[in-house]
Amino acid sequence: MAGPITGGREASKPHAVCFPFPAQGHINPMLTVAKLLHHRGFHITFVHTEFNYRRLLAQPASPSSLQDLPAGFRVETISDGLPLSALRSSPRDLIALGDSIDRNCPSAFRALLSRLSDDSDSDVPAVSCIVSDSTISFTVYAAEELGVPGVLLWTSSASSLLGCLQFPRLIQEGFIPLKDETCLTNGYLDTVVDWIPGMKSIRLRDLPTFIRTTQKDDVLLAFSLRQTGRACKASAVIFNTFEPLDRDVLEALSTVLPRIYPVGPLNLLLSQEQLPASSRVSKTATVGGGGASFWEEDRECLEWLESRKPKSVIYVNFGSIAVATAQQLVEFAWGIANSGQNFLWVIRPDLMARGKPLPTEFTDVTRGRGLVTSWVPQEEVLGHPSIGGFLTHCGWNSILESISNGVPMLCWPFGADQPTNCRYCCTEWGIGMEIVGEVKRDEVEMMVRDLMVGVGGGESRGYGSGPAMRERAAEWKRLALEATRPNGSSRMNFDRMVREVLLSPEKWKMTGSDQQDSA
Repeated sequence: MAGPITGGREASKPHAVCFPFPAQGHINPMLTVAKLLHHRGFHITFVHTEFNYRRLLAQPASPSSLQDLPAGFRVETISDGLPLSALRSSPRDLIALGDSIDRNCPSAFRALLSRLSDDSDSDVPAVSCIVSDSTISFTVYAAEELGVPGVLLWTSSASSLLGCLQFPRLIQEGFIPLKDETCLTNGYLDTVVDWIPGMKSIRLRDLPTFIRTTQKDDVLLAFSLRQTGRACKASAVIFNTFEPLDRDVLEALSTVLPRIYPVGPLNLLLSQEQLPASSRVSKTATVGGGGASFWEEDRECLEWLESRKPKSVIYVNFGSIAVATAQQLVEFAWGIANSGQNFLWVIRPDLMARGKPLPTEFTDVTRGRGLVTSWVPQEEVLGHPSIGGFLTHCGWNSILESISNGVPMLCWPFGADQPTNCRYCCTEWGIGMEIVGEVKRDEVEMMVRDLMVGVGGGESRGYGSGPAMRERAAEWKRLALEATRPNGSSRMNFDRMVREVLLSPEKWKMTGSDQQDSA
């Protein structure tokens, strides 16, 4: 275990232990919550797994930031239970990681809490609350044992949690598990589920993909049932969304969860925070590698964007976990090339298992109007005036960052909550169009043109038009900014959560029937 890194001695104050799931899309929103709490006077212990801590230290920005932490912000590590040599990048790896964390981390986490709360360590206040990722929800039991509030941060969309909470009834009524593999292709997934409150005309294919199994004891389905069941036992659940965007879904969730607080978009909430000039936990600080990327960021892409006209570039990024086949990338490549549009395309080193991702001819044809790189500072890219559209896998962080900057989307959902997110982008919010089925270059070409300049015939084919989506995206941006400003709903909800839950003297006790499940 790495020793604590701390900014120095301080007087007694509330102490929040913040523990994200160890994946890129989970760490960054938790770090934002930690920064917001630190600004409100909390001592923060940010917990990394040992594997991720080493990985982040290897990035160029991390070592210097580790030596320059402010008072009251420290980093601790615990083992995720897997050998350091084990892979943790592919979707299959993450299944094993989640299972290992659920089995092996509870005891290590309790030991960390015991040490942090040791009265003999005068530099560190006693732990007064725990804020953890919803996918490591065994922490609600550790909080109960310690007699402090245990809050969960749901880093996916609110609609995905509402969907996951329906799984027990879907099992009871025979919708899942699927009868056989043909249900994935014979139209069965188009079945409408019309009894979910807050989700109009939702289809099975729009729900999180953990239901797409023929096995009742499927590991992902079981993991989802376990984690969402624990969410109902938390002191509160924080959602990275804002009230106008998810009003119906939030109303439905409020009837089954203890306390809910929509406080997003977190990236905007932090950017509009009035941080004092002397604060070292800045809006962009990595804080012990906590905000650093697992891949080195290409900042030269921002200079390249400066040379492009406003709203003339489509940004392409399939996130930190999604994978693609060589054929899918070739179809995307020629669709983008044939569209004639400028593009910035992020292709992670592990986006595909093997082979060269793009044909040489593609590079020749698109020379001068495209840039391919391995990773970028996405928030800055989406906020650049030259970006006019976003081809995305529909990860929730990506969607919120797109909404925050008024950028319409071309959606290619990969798995987990992404089909749900895609459904809401395209059907409820009117800011996206979906690539359905196999990736075909001709369709990609037309949809990119629709998105960027509105000349691909999208309205006649049921996709909507790029200009109309851009108008709606601009309106959602306005509402998101409004929610995160002083006196906005998200900012007030965050402060209410701090006041009503994290600083509450009430002891959060569960009844005997609510005590530990299989954690």
